Amino acid sequence: MSQPSYTDYKRWSSRLSKPFAYLDLDLLEENMRKIREAGGGKRIRLASKSLRSVPVIRYILDSGDPFRGVMCYAAEEALFLAQRGLDDLLVAYPVWDAGAIRAVAAVVKKGASLTLMVDCPEHVDRIAAVAREEGTVLPVCLDMDLSVSFPGLHFGVHRSPLSSQEDFLRVADHIRQSEHVRLDGVMGYEAQVAGVGDRVPGQPLKNGLVRLLKRHSVRRTARLRKEWVSALRNRGHQLRFINGGGTGSLRETAMEETVTEVTVGSGFYAPLLFDHYRSFRYRPAAGFALAVTRKPKPGLYTCSGGGFVASGAAGPDKLPRPALPEGARLTPLEGAGEVQTPVRWEGSPELELGDPIFFRHAKAGELCEHFRELIVVSGRNVVDRFPTYRGEGRCFL
Repeated sequence: MSQPSYTDYKRWSSRLSKPFAYLDLDLLEENMRKIREAGGGKRIRLASKSLRSVPVIRYILDSGDPFRGVMCYAAEEALFLAQRGLDDLLVAYPVWDAGAIRAVAAVVKKGASLTLMVDCPEHVDRIAAVAREEGTVLPVCLDMDLSVSFPGLHFGVHRSPLSSQEDFLRVADHIRQSEHVRLDGVMGYEAQVAGVGDRVPGQPLKNGLVRLLKRHSVRRTARLRKEWVSALRNRGHQLRFINGGGTGSLRETAMEETVTEVTVGSGFYAPLLFDHYRSFRYRPAAGFALAVTRKPKPGLYTCSGGGFVASGAAGPDKLPRPALPEGARLTPLEGAGEVQTPVRWEGSPELELGDPIFFRHAKAGELCEHFRELIVVSGRNVVDRFPTYRGEGRCFL
């Protein structure tokens, strides 16, 4: 499938009010196909953080295997998805609020499959205390640390403190001692492989170093996961799932025999930050459009809005970027602004007031926090409108 042109996108968007966010179903389907192939037959759990639209999540899950289950980023979000009829929900981050845990206990008692994350005895005790009050047993997932530390360099993310097998097994045994929690699964997120680009333009030395560190991390991660899970099973722990990976490590993680499922999110929309990986390339299926409202000088167009900056360490890579018309670019001093965004484009024919400029967001699901709906396009026509979480009146973090 050829990349859609500016003329294609301008045509279907001509009657739409701007700004708007969109989802190209044809490109999404292509990404889904590539993700299936890269998964090598392993079950693929959807990362809701990167999608943030119930109809999109349903669309992917309804396509069938290997897409099953959802990894959520907050307990309240998981409860919201459970209310919408989704099941097999894994909350990827610890929940401390007792009210949220109590609400989870209520839906679990009604038969929902909803698993909470833990990485220390305090998490376990907190969940167990609420579960005891509610007269139920809550499933939990144990989060192992897979980051790599060298003198003066931490390669990975700061999340689980369980960086040794001894501590990992200690928390697992603590779970078994409680009558009101049970160990449901294990998760290990190799963020230094899944979330770090190794083909960043203009950074050849850094790219080489990142590739070297990634190769080391892939080998180390596979070894640790196998050893720690084997140790769990030798102690009699029964596991429903062993989760790993992300979009950037899908192929490598899926090759591990120990892993039963891999999580993918960003690969479905393919935002800017995922252009910079050597081992794969997905199609930009989601983005947003701004209207040209000023023409300060020839080759310079000012759009309304656009300051949708991604989270993480601040830098130019977190800015959205004009995608169509090809060759359009932000100005270095103003970037993407809250109320206006100037764009340089020297192409022809000249853009007119009201014309759209199409942008890509740096990260995937965060785009949906700025729009109530996604305009759904297929065959170069608008075919539907999917509400985002925001469009359903929800904001979880």
